[in-house]
Amino acid sequence: MSLFGGNRDISLFRHLNRELLNNIIEQKVGYYKIILDKTNTNLYGESSGKKYFYDPVLINCLIERADKQATIDEFGYDFTKNLVFKFLRDDLAGIDLSTELGPDGKGFAHGIVPEVGDIVLFNDDYYEIDSIVENQFIVGKNPDYSYSDSTDNFGSSWSIICSGHYTRPEKWGITQERL
Repeated sequence: MSLFGGNRDISLFRHLNRELLNNIIEQKVGYYKIILDKTNTNLYGESSGKKYFYDPVLINCLIERADKQATIDEFGYDFTKNLVFKFLRDDLAGIDLSTELGPDGKGFAHGIVPEVGDIVLFNDDYYEIDSIVENQFIVGKNPDYSYSDSTDNFGSSWSIICSGHYTRPEKWGITQERL
């Protein structure tokens, strides 16, 4: 039986990380979640036309910045910039994206599941998510894939790390709004 990584330990980690992100670092981004049902795709699951997004929501996260890199081609000067956004998994699960009403008359409570193609707004720049990593586990254990009954309540999947590149909002039909 495991000694560390139980529910009380995970609750302590969650409390400390939320306090750090929400009260000390206080770094927010606007997250545009793509609406897959409205976006037309081709045979390969790619969209060549207009993409539709939910209204942006503000999310606390850690941001790993990279420097701008200039490129010059026959069309002139351009730049690229990559950022890494690190979200707490539990914070993303508690965000309400939809204002639609369900059959019971109550609103849906959707959590955000980051996907390639979603857009993140940071410092008036838009970044399209290229890759997602979800392999940060508390004490190295994922309780969803436990091979022993004695370790089912130990460990936790902790964060979601998204890498993105700079993109122009005109490309996606996003208008800048006040969040």
